[in-house]
This record gives sequence, C-alpha cells and structure tokens, in this order.
Amino acid sequence: MELDTNIEQFCKEVKLSFESGLLIKITLSKPASKTSDLKNMFIRPVDIKDEKLLNITYRLVTKDITKNLAISESNNLLSDLLPKTFLHATLFTQTNDFRLVFNKKRKSTLLTQKPSLSLLQEFKHDRIKSRLIDPENNIYLQKLGVTDENGKVFPGMSDKYRQINRYIEIVNGSLTEKPGGDTFKVVDMGSGKGYLTFALYDHLKSNLQLNVEMTGVEMRPDLVKVCNSVANEANFEGLKFKESNIANLPLDAVDMLIALHACDTATDDAIFKGIKANAKYIIVAPCCQKQIRKHMHPENEMKPVLKHGIFLERQAEMITDGIRALIMEMHGYQCTVIEFISTEHTPKNVMIIGRKSSKKPDVKKISEQIQSIKQSFGIEFHQLEKLLGD
Repeated sequence: MELDTNIEQFCKEVKLSFESGLLIKITLSKPASKTSDLKNMFIRPVDIKDEKLLNITYRLVTKDITKNLAISESNNLLSDLLPKTFLHATLFTQTNDFRLVFNKKRKSTLLTQKPSLSLLQEFKHDRIKSRLIDPENNIYLQKLGVTDENGKVFPGMSDKYRQINRYIEIVNGSLTEKPGGDTFKVVDMGSGKGYLTFALYDHLKSNLQLNVEMTGVEMRPDLVKVCNSVANEANFEGLKFKESNIANLPLDAVDMLIALHACDTATDDAIFKGIKANAKYIIVAPCCQKQIRKHMHPENEMKPVLKHGIFLERQAEMITDGIRALIMEMHGYQCTVIEFISTEHTPKNVMIIGRKSSKKPDVKKISEQIQSIKQSFGIEFHQLEKLLGD
C-alpha cells in the first residue's frame, strides 16, 4: 500500500527536526477506536550513553509504558500508527508546529503553524531526570536544606531531590500541551515544607515560561511563615502560602489543584474542591486511607483473605483510590493512576492524575460500577461521593 504523502512529509519533518536538534516533542492523540486501551502517545528526544534516541510513552487506561527507539525506526512506527491507531499527530519544534489530522474517511491534512512551545528539553537522558530542577544557584533548595551554598545536594537529601525531579517530570508529562490563557492558577493543598511547591512554581515559571499564580495551603503557621520568607528571597512573586485546612479553604476557578499525601479524607476534600472549581488538572497522592477500611465488611469469597490486617489495609487503599478515580471520571476527568517515587518522606506512592475532558462521561454506568464495588465489600459510602452528593 502506498504511503500517504502527508504522513511521508510528517515523518520527514520528524527526522529533520531530530537531526537538527529542533525537536521538542511529538504527541499522538484521538484514538481511531473508542474501545482502544491506548489513549495517547508522547515522544521526545533523549541521549542515552551518547546515543541520540526517541523516548516513547504509551499512555494506556491503567498505566504508562515507555521504551526507546532509534530515529531510523520512527518512519515505520508512525506509518503503522497513523491513521490506524491515532487520527491526530502533532510535531512540536522550535521553529514550527506540524499538525497531521485525519477525518472519518481517513483523508489526511497536514498543517504548518507557528511554534506553540518554547521549551527545548536537553538531550541527556540522565539530565532530563535530574536537571529539570537545577540545584546550582538555587536559592529555595538552599534555604530548604536540600543543597549547600555551592549547589551540591546534601547526602541525606538525595532521595528528596530525586522525588522533586520525579514529581516535576510527572506534572510536565501531564501537561500534554502548553496551557492557554493569561494566567495559570495552581493551588497546592497541604504544601508542608514546600519542597514540591517551590519546584513546580520554578518549573512552570522558568522552564515553561508561564504566568503563574500559585498558592500553597498549609495548616501549620510556622511552615507558612518560613515558606513565604523563602518565596520572597527567591523573588517568586507569583507564589504565596496561606494558613488554612483543606476543607475550609474557599476556592474559585483554578487550573491545577494538587494534594500530595493529604491524610485520609483530606484527599477527598481536595478532590471535591477541585471538581467544584472546575480545575483542568487534579493531581493527588493519597495517604492513610482509613475511612473505607473502617467500613469494609465483605461477606463474599474475599472474607477469609481479608481477615488478615495487612491484606485488609492494602485492599482498602486500592478500593479507596479506585473509587476516587471512578468518581472523578463520573465528573468529567480522564484519570491515570501511576506509581509515585517511594522514599522515607513518601511511604504512599500512588498518584491519581485527572485531566478535564470534553468527552461526556457515562454517569449511569460508572455509578453502577461504584455501587457494585461498595456492595461487594460491605461499604456504606465513600467520603468523596458524600461530599459531592452523588
């Protein structure tokens, strides 16, 4: 079968931008089949052991899979996927965007547009992981005790530094396109000592060149005072910290809501606030899922297994977070559940990432799934559905 000329031209632009160092990333979207488990693909340049490769992320419904590929194989990959698997493909370069779209009859159109992204990722594979947040000349990392005055990470803070960069890598990957609008509003619920809050503001402002208004919310007044002082020293004018608990915080329109390791139902309070504020992104890493565990009384084949406390605890965590993801989907969010880095600071390592979708959810079907799960495990209610009145 003869290759579509637009696909052929798109593949040529990919190769040219890769070889010239102008390639930022490639996104494949709009699955050709509504039942496909593969929802998106993201491709970016990396350098592993001095070899230039393409790093590919396959975003499935329940997990992400990554692999590396030589540029010589990119033509075969793209021609196999377009339009059989995906109907949209966008090549982001420093000089132009190239958008390849297919209609219902699989007829293609190739558009050349002005560049929408200004961030050029470094080729070094290790650097991408460790240098999204540069430790050198970094005031907030110094003030928070992560690095010394020369930008060297303290041995005891190496896990924290890896966690910071892993977190920024995840959030960066979740922003599948550059956010529009004049101001990108972010609220970080339960910001604590502010390690991740400062790093995310730094990345959005310095690397992605966004106009950011970010608020860290924390109950402990001493931490709020310290973080505001560090923000002033770092000249982060758009970053403020305020004293409040999650449940009592008034929240209007927001682009991104974050709650990392908010204990027990505080995570539900945060998700509730995000849904009501119509947040474009809701990112949570739940912790201490006690509410469901106290109400779990399975009267089925799982009862003999769950008589052991450790199994009951793990099952309760999975059901709690699984229902959270389903409720978010019922309210119009496309959810991905991944493993967040696990360190001594973050014993709970599951992260739920919700992206507001234009696709109308099947509320009846999802509601029936939630009720079936609750019935199977003898659960009367989930705190999040109680807050939302579902």
